Amino acid sequence: MVDGVRSKWILIVACLALAIGLGVGAGPLRAEEPPSPGESSSSAEPAATPDSGEPARAPDSGSPSQSAVAPDGGEPEPVYVLPVQGQINKPILYILRRGLKEAEANGVQTVILDIDTPGGALAATLDIMEAIDRFSGEVYTFIDPEAISAGAFISIATDEIFFSPRGIIGAAEAVSGSGQDIPESMQRKLESYLQAKVRSLTGEYRYRAQVMRAMSDPDYELKIGDEVLKEKGELLSLTAEEAMQTYGDPPEPLLGAGIYDSVDDLVAAELGPGAFEVRVFEVSAAESVAHYLNTLSPILLGLGMLLLFIEFKTPGFGVFGIGGIALLAVVFLSSHLAGLAGYEPLLVFVLGVLLIFLEVFLLPGLIFPSLLGGVLILGSLIWGMADIWPDQPIDFTGGTFTAPLLNLMLGVVIAVVGAVFLVRFLPKTWVWNRLVLQSAVGRVDTATPPAGSGANGERPLPIGWPEVGAEGRARTDLFPNGEVEIAGRRYQAKAPLGQIEHGTPVRVTGYQDFALTVESARRGREG
Repeated sequence: MVDGVRSKWILIVACLALAIGLGVGAGPLRAEEPPSPGESSSSAEPAATPDSGEPARAPDSGSPSQSAVAPDGGEPEPVYVLPVQGQINKPILYILRRGLKEAEANGVQTVILDIDTPGGALAATLDIMEAIDRFSGEVYTFIDPEAISAGAFISIATDEIFFSPRGIIGAAEAVSGSGQDIPESMQRKLESYLQAKVRSLTGEYRYRAQVMRAMSDPDYELKIGDEVLKEKGELLSLTAEEAMQTYGDPPEPLLGAGIYDSVDDLVAAELGPGAFEVRVFEVSAAESVAHYLNTLSPILLGLGMLLLFIEFKTPGFGVFGIGGIALLAVVFLSSHLAGLAGYEPLLVFVLGVLLIFLEVFLLPGLIFPSLLGGVLILGSLIWGMADIWPDQPIDFTGGTFTAPLLNLMLGVVIAVVGAVFLVRFLPKTWVWNRLVLQSAVGRVDTATPPAGSGANGERPLPIGWPEVGAEGRARTDLFPNGEVEIAGRRYQAKAPLGQIEHGTPVRVTGYQDFALTVESARRGREG
């Protein structure tokens, strides 16, 4: 007979390997392949925006920046183009953060944000500005055609702002999520914070902080020298030409760094024709859906751990084990898609599972491998949800791990509450008999308890489990819980009276809380 628990572990490891394979298959943000020399880039499939599903602009055919060979004969340096199109929300944040981290890891020095947005959520906007500030290379904005409200704040945080001929930026006053005005006291606090944030990011630019305040504060008068650019009582918005107007001595553009027809023209003019290869990133519909799952991480963690608890309390391997692994895999993959950690946490998670596997089958009773495995599993879950950047020191004193720890604690609470409910209430119902025991080991005979059951609160044994009186051997120490082997199969077991050491012959006395109740078989023989 095939060992049921061994089969269970083999299937668990196989499912984890499949999850890794699916994650690697999903891959990082996908870049369009540059056309070969002489081939029009219009044949490349356009990228899809995360909100509307409308195609983003593909690189123009024949652009010098799409050249496969640099002028000096070497490989052209890559330039990443990340879409900021539609409403600014968490998925946009996830796309940008993941793209910036990939650029950081690959040594890419230039990232261009292709912006066309009417605005969006303030929280996501501030997180995007923070991500831009953490990137060690240059971040350019290309506004085509609008960067309104939140889009203006994002643009201001980048190194250079470029426009299409019809580009517009401005109208950035903060409003509530429903579009209504914010109460005056809260508006003042929010405005003060936002302007301080802008000043911290734009100190080297002569006019940016003033322009941003004029775009967000209707009571602010924008005046440069003797010229008033914006009166009190209105918000500033600028066209591409207006943003390029020069002021001061020496003359400096108000906000813009150049006007170009396309991203390719921008790259060719600013970085050198043929020296750079433009890579425009896209996000699939499946990845866009996965972004939203990241907000459900505590619930997914709790349900995943609860399902694995149920699985290890029942013989065989079924829907609960697969479901638990799938939910934890979703947590890892959604965190990766959210631009948090890479695939390394998932590999650490698998290592933790393998250590527990080692404890169960090769070194029973040693305890250390399973403890280390548990630590690795919990650590990988926290790591997977932390905002860690490549080649940058981890701030252990800041808030890097605050949200992951809270998510994990909430998940544990959900799992514990669910487990208590299952242990106390659900096994007494017909629903549990049908969903768990029948699917795992057959039907449950509740009409006539087997001989010897019912003592010490034990319930009738499910059909397919060892009968009362069956003997086997303890595979681990029972303190009072552990595992026993009977007729070549391993079961969760409990010793209600005292403890039983590893290797001791045991006898089944009943069934309680998803496990066999056993006693030492030596006790009866000695008596």
